[in-house]
Amino acid sequence: MQNLIPAFQKDEALLKDIAAVKNTCLPDRQAEMGCHIWWLGQSGFLLAWQGRTLLFDPYLSDSLTKKYLKTNKPHTRLSELVINPEILRGIDIVTSSHNHTDHLDGETLIPLLKNNPNIDFVIPEANRAFVVDRVKCALDFPLGMSDGDVLDLHNFKIICVPAAHNTIDRDEKGHLKYVGFVVQFGAYSVYHSGDTLWYDGIVDILKPFKLDIAFLPINGNDPARGVSGNLDPEEAAELGKQIGARCVIPHHYDMFAFNTANVQDFENAAILRGQAYKVLRIGERLSL
Repeated sequence: MQNLIPAFQKDEALLKDIAAVKNTCLPDRQAEMGCHIWWLGQSGFLLAWQGRTLLFDPYLSDSLTKKYLKTNKPHTRLSELVINPEILRGIDIVTSSHNHTDHLDGETLIPLLKNNPNIDFVIPEANRAFVVDRVKCALDFPLGMSDGDVLDLHNFKIICVPAAHNTIDRDEKGHLKYVGFVVQFGAYSVYHSGDTLWYDGIVDILKPFKLDIAFLPINGNDPARGVSGNLDPEEAAELGKQIGARCVIPHHYDMFAFNTANVQDFENAAILRGQAYKVLRIGERLSL
C-alpha cells in the first residue's frame, strides 16, 4: 500500500485543537481575539472566530477514489484523511462552491448536516436541485447565492463572487454555477476561490476587499487530465500580489496523484514576487 502524506494532526487530536480555540466562555481568552484556520485537505478549510465556525468546501471521504478505481482516470489518494465527518460537530456554516464531488461530497455532507442540526449550508443558487439530490436535504434548506449576493450569518458576512472553472457559467436565470466566497468578520477579510482560473475582472472584483487571506488553488489547467482546471502555482502567486492579499494559502494539491502540483513551485513564485504566503500541512492550524 502506498505511503500517504501524513496529517499534521487528525481525528481526536484535531477536534481537541478546534475545541481549544472555540472555547471563548471567558472574556479574556486569547481565542476570542483572533481568527483560526485549519486546512482539511484539497480545498477544505475550517475557520473559527469568536466561538463560531465556517467550513469551506470539505472533502472528507474516499468517495472519488472508490468511484474511479477501475477507470482510466483513477483518483489515487496522496494524503491521509484528516477527520471522519461523522465526528465533526459544532459547525455553524458549510459551503459548496460548485457541484464537483471534491467540493460537494455526499459522503462528507450527509453526516455533517445530520450531526450539526443548526448548520447553515451556502451554495450557488444555480445548483440547488443538484445539491438537494446529492445531499438528500429539503429543497429550501440550502442558502443560494449568485454574484453580488450577501448573507449575514453568525457574524460572518459572506459575499458571492464569480469563479471560472473553466469558464464563468450561468443557468437560464443568470445564476452562477461556480463561485468563490469573500467573508468579512470583525477586522478580517478572507477569500475562498472555490475552483477558478484567472478571468477578466477578477482583480478589480477582489482588490477592494483588502484581503487578509486568499485561499487559492495551484493545481493548474492541464487538458490531458480530463478535468476542469485551476490557477497554476505562478498564477496563484501573481493573483495574490495583484489583489493585495496580505497572505496567500495554497490549496487543491496533494490529494489526487493525477491532479496535483508541487507546492514548492508556488513558494518559489511567491518569494520571487514578494508575496507573503503560508503553506499549511493537512490538519495544521494558522492563528491570526
